[in-house]
Amino acid sequence: PVFHDDQHGTAIAVLAAVINALIVTNRRIEDTKFVFSGAGAGGTASTKLLLEYGAKDITLVDSTGIIHRGRTDLTPVKSAMIDTTNPNNQKGGLADALIGADVFIGLSVAASVTAEMVSSMAKESIVYAMANPVPEIMPELARAAGAGVVGTGRSDFPNQINNSLVFPGVFRGALDARALRITTGMKLEAAKALAGLVVEPTAENIIPWSLDTDVVPAVSQAVASAWRAENGQ
Repeated sequence: PVFHDDQHGTAIAVLAAVINALIVTNRRIEDTKFVFSGAGAGGTASTKLLLEYGAKDITLVDSTGIIHRGRTDLTPVKSAMIDTTNPNNQKGGLADALIGADVFIGLSVAASVTAEMVSSMAKESIVYAMANPVPEIMPELARAAGAGVVGTGRSDFPNQINNSLVFPGVFRGALDARALRITTGMKLEAAKALAGLVVEPTAENIIPWSLDTDVVPAVSQAVASAWRAENGQ
C-alpha cells in the first residue's frame, strides 16, 4: 500500500469526521447509508476506508450518475468499486441516490446539491460538502433543509474536513516507526486518533482545527503504534 495525500489523506479526514458525526446523530456505521458525489481518487479512497471501518451501504455518483452494474462507460477504477458499493444496484442521478440517505460526502463540483435533495435525506442527516472553494451546498442551506451535521473543506465554516489534518502526522509516525509502507491499519488508527481529539463531539465540532497543536502528535503516535503492532515490534 502507498500513501497519496489527495486520496488517503482525504479518506482519513473523512472517516474521522464520520466517526464523530455518527456519535452526534446516534447512528451505527453498519446501518448507515452513504452517498458520495465524486468518484475520483478522493471518493474511491474514502469509500474503501469507510468499508474497512465497517460501512455496508455506500453509493458512488459521478458526473454521469450512480455507478451501477449496468454502466458500460466506467473506467477500470470505477468498475472495481461495483462489487463493494451500491448493494441494491440503484440507478439514476444524485437526487435519486440521496433519497433516504444518512450521509452525503461531496468531492465534486459547486452547487450540485439543492435544499430539496437534503430535505429528501434521512432525519438529522450528515452533509459534508467539500468542494472548494464553493461547496456542493452552502452550510446554512443544508442546515435549513434539515441536516444535523454539516461540514465543508473551508476554514471559514465550522467543521473543516481537510487533509492538512492528516499528512504531517502520518509521515511523522511512519518515520518514527521506520515503516516501509502506509498500511490500511495505519490509516484507520490515524482516523480514530483524529476523531478522538474531540472529546465531546457536537454538531458544530466534529473534527479538530487543522492548526491544533495536538493533531500531529496524536496522529503520528497512532500511526507508529499501528505499524509496530502489525510487525511485532
